[in-house]
Amino acid sequence: MIDHFGFGVADYAVAKAFYTAALAPLGYTLVMEVAAADNPSGAPAAGFGRDGKPDFWIGGEGRTSPPMHVALTADTRAAVDAFHAAALVAGATDNGAPGLRPQYHANYYAAFVRDADGHNLEAVCHAPA
Repeated sequence: MIDHFGFGVADYAVAKAFYTAALAPLGYTLVMEVAAADNPSGAPAAGFGRDGKPDFWIGGEGRTSPPMHVALTADTRAAVDAFHAAALVAGATDNGAPGLRPQYHANYYAAFVRDADGHNLEAVCHAPA
């Protein structure tokens, strides 16, 4: 249903470095950048995704929107664990260690971190152990 989404960040360079490191364990890479001069917003943007399609965007400078919650799919529970570790090393703050969240469903295995802008980033695996 959703083709792509994005949000503004306070410091584009810091956010780009953070998401490059934090999303790598999930198989997301930086697949496209749009220069400020080529973007209708007048600010640079970075698109992350899998298989060459950018579906997660960050951009701008001086974010004014409230923090968001973004949940990204992980193929395995080990990828959730690796995401959490990589995000913390890259500068995130812990917002929920990797583990089962049975209140959502029996196989909901997730981890949560907050980036430098306060966005709550989640990696979730729905597969059984």
